Parts: sequence; structure tokens; C-alpha cells
Amino acid sequence: MPNPDTYGIYLHIPYCRSKCRYCDFYSAPGTRGVPDEYVTALLRELSKSSRRPDTLYFGGGTPALLRPDQVHRLIKAAAPLPGAEITLEANPDVVTPENLAGFAAAGVTRISFGVQSADDAQLRRLGRTHTAAAAAQAFAWAREAGFREICGDIMLALPYYSIAEFDKTLALLQAGGCTHISAYLLKIEPGTAFGRNPPPGLPDADAAAEFYLYAVQRLAQEGYRQYEISNFACPGHEGRHNLLYWNCKDYWGIGPAAHSCLGSVRRFWPNDTAAFIAGTVQEQYEGPCNAEDYLIMQLRLCSGLNLTEYAARYGVRFDAGQMAFLRHCAASGYAVLDGDTLRLTPTGMIVQNAILEELI
Repeated sequence: MPNPDTYGIYLHIPYCRSKCRYCDFYSAPGTRGVPDEYVTALLRELSKSSRRPDTLYFGGGTPALLRPDQVHRLIKAAAPLPGAEITLEANPDVVTPENLAGFAAAGVTRISFGVQSADDAQLRRLGRTHTAAAAAQAFAWAREAGFREICGDIMLALPYYSIAEFDKTLALLQAGGCTHISAYLLKIEPGTAFGRNPPPGLPDADAAAEFYLYAVQRLAQEGYRQYEISNFACPGHEGRHNLLYWNCKDYWGIGPAAHSCLGSVRRFWPNDTAAFIAGTVQEQYEGPCNAEDYLIMQLRLCSGLNLTEYAARYGVRFDAGQMAFLRHCAASGYAVLDGDTLRLTPTGMIVQNAILEELI
């Protein structure tokens, strides 16, 4: 388990040049980059705490729209501890050799590219604004800038998806030097362009599950160890910041739509960039981080849920019926009961929600 004092900061950069058709994250137009007024608002909030983070994460939106000098100011204000993991998300088409070198000089240690697919027709279908060639170029520039922690995202079960598309995308990320890969199933969310007008060619649930299981197998074959439902890493390159979320450790989110969990209390910022800049909104109370949250998060991890620790932390023990259900899951290949630790298998992760319904 991580150090109990571990603490992270998430800085939400909501600005995007355009909205992807599947995206339901809060965002704001960012054709001219990130306004200095927004950075000033982030600095204002950072000044309210002297606690130094072990991890700092620039998420979005498109954080690579920040200028390197803006990133430098934010990192300096956050005052991360020595050896901190500092991650910045980027779209391949908004990086250059100059801004990548500037991000590295500012203190960013980990760059994460939203590649999604190596098929240009698929990228256009998704509303992505880069090409496979641009992704390959971005990876090369990141290596030249000195980044040794390079991450890439793959989306699975896209319209007209195939095993060949996955293999082609994996090869692109490998050639780019990725030490960490996130592989997500496409989810059609209400309120998105795809939600309003679902694209043709979507695989059914069974086909999507097969794509996921194939991805888990292929990534393992190539040395990317699965440590969470959608996350895979070369040994020693797991994402430390996201592990804070999944282990219910302290993290502070700053910016519109950002969420926090501090002292087992969850809070969030309203989705209002203008009000955040003006300082007329504050974090809102969301609720406690309780046994249910911990159960959900731990079963996302391949390390699983330790039943003894769960009972000690929350006073919750599974009853005879729930234990019988877990033994049935294990016998059916959905889970592994290793002593007092419950782990879901990749097949179990596909039906995780159904399993959780029986345990909560």
C-alpha cells in the first residue's frame, strides 16, 4: 500500500481547440491557448495550502495548450516534493519541439498523449484533430525533449473496430517509447455528439468484451502489466497519481469540474470557468469517501481488495451470502480469492458493475 501521507494535486485545464464527438468532460473553447487569467485563478487557489504534493497532474481539456512559462509558474506554486511525479496530458497536434522542451524544463516528468487510434479515418470519425503520423512525430519530439515517462491512450471497440486496428495502434505506441498505456472501451455518453447521433458500426457488448480481453492479452505479451481495469505499464512505470484515486488517498482538484478527496471528504468545483476565474464560486461538498467508494476503487485494481484491511478500515465484513457469491465468482472465472484478498480477473472486470451490485 502507498504511504498514508501521500498527497496529490490535480489541475484542471478545461480549454480545447475542438470537442471530440465522444467526450462528456467539461471544456471551454481554447483556440488561443489558456488565458493568463485562468492561470492566475489556479495560482490563487494553490496559495491557500502549504501542503506539498507527491504527484501533480495537469488534466483536461488540453493541458498542452498551456505555455511552458505558465506550467513553470504553476509547478513552482504547487511546490512538489523532490522526486514528485508531474504529468501533463497532451494532444499530438498541439505539441512542438519547443513547447515539449519547455514543459520538460519547467519540471514535467511524464507526458501523456491521447492517441486513441492509428487509423486516420477512425480519428476523423471520433472528431480527433491529429493523424497517426502526427502522433508518431509527437512521440519523437517528446523523446528528444528528454521525456522517459511517455504514456499513450488507446480507445477500444470503436465503430467498425478490428483486431488489426488495435495491433496497429499498439505498434504506434510501442515505437513511440510508451512506458504506460491506457486502453479504454468507448462509452456513448448522453449529451455528447455520439450520444445525440450514435455512429454506425459499433460492436455489440459481446464483441466489445472480446476486444478488451484481446487487448489485455496482447499488452501483457508486449510487457505492459495490467494494474487497473484500463491501465497497463512496464514494471515500475505505473501512474502514481491515479493510484491515489483508486486507493482513496488524499488529492486536491482545482478548477471547474475538478473533484477532490481530502480527509475522506469529497468535494467538487462547479462547471463554470468564468466564475472560477472571477473567484465567485467555491468548492462544493459532495459527500464522504466511505466503504462503498473504497470497495469500488479497490476492485478496479489488479491488486484487489484485502478483506481484513477493509474490515479494519470501515468495520464492514461480507456476510455468508456475499462470501458464497464471491466463491461462485471465483469458480466461474470472474474473480480470484487469494487468502483474504479478492481480485477480479479481466473477465470479471468486464462485469464489475454486476458484481458490485451483489456486494454493496
